[in-house]
Amino acid sequence: MTAADTEPSRHVPALETVGFTGLQRGPKLIVTGAVHGNETCGPEAIHRAIAGCRSGQIAIRRGHVTFLPVTNAKAYRQGTRAGDRNLNRDLRERAIPCSNEDLVGNVLCGLLRQHDVLLDIHSFRSNGEPFVFAGPPDNDGPIEPFRLSRAESDFACRLGPKLIMRGWLPAYFRAARQRGSDPAEGVGTTEYMRSSGGYGVTLECGQHSDPAAPEIAYQAILRALSHLRLTDGEPPTVTVERAIEIVDVALCHSADDRLAREWITGDAVKSGEPIAIRKDGTPLLAPSDGFVIFPDANAGAGSEWFYFGVAGSVGA
Repeated sequence: MTAADTEPSRHVPALETVGFTGLQRGPKLIVTGAVHGNETCGPEAIHRAIAGCRSGQIAIRRGHVTFLPVTNAKAYRQGTRAGDRNLNRDLRERAIPCSNEDLVGNVLCGLLRQHDVLLDIHSFRSNGEPFVFAGPPDNDGPIEPFRLSRAESDFACRLGPKLIMRGWLPAYFRAARQRGSDPAEGVGTTEYMRSSGGYGVTLECGQHSDPAAPEIAYQAILRALSHLRLTDGEPPTVTVERAIEIVDVALCHSADDRLAREWITGDAVKSGEPIAIRKDGTPLLAPSDGFVIFPDANAGAGSEWFYFGVAGSVGA
């Protein structure tokens, strides 16, 4: 085995960014797509937005916008969620990169630090309504200290979806503690953006193959540009009508563990209702009225099986 065999691929495609700078001062927005390579609505919408900026249909008057249509080119070309690993986990710069995602992360982290706001466009595997993932309230706590929750929430609530979710990182920390892994694995693009002094949200545009997903993503880009006043578009109204706060997580213990039924993200459950059933027949019951989030009928032992959420506040 040669040294080259143990190094990350030397043929990792470059990251293509396209930027537009207004002639007046304003914030710096970065819009990313295909952090997961099988989520194609982001690249489609971002390429459409780039074309609109080039033609003048979208006029950037203030600040700066950077479009990164395909963040994980290896995974995108493969049509897979990841190249070598999940780019949206344990995102940080590495002195000795050991994978495709390490190399991408080293560049991506620098790009994020150069901006004030992030719009990260995703889709998801199961059916369900589009939603926006936002961060925590302002706090000085150990998990995700933050000071821009009002601005981030105002941004998130105007992107188009009717549902907003919060509570990702504390819930992921609980999952990591249960399986004895590093809680830092829960840090992705938006968490890194917040740690760098900006703010950012994840836009989940619906199921991967939903033909409406690219339009949802494109409209969110237009709304983001006008809300931040990079364009002269009509300031977008608040679209979010309800919120879910993720408060707990269950890990799969065995291949014979099973969900009580075919859940989709956002399904409501009543207190005491069975959500899942362990191999030995023990039911996992909803601890209160709430919602099933990110159910995975094919979860492997030790991985997240489902999250549990409760009704939250629409505002920050």
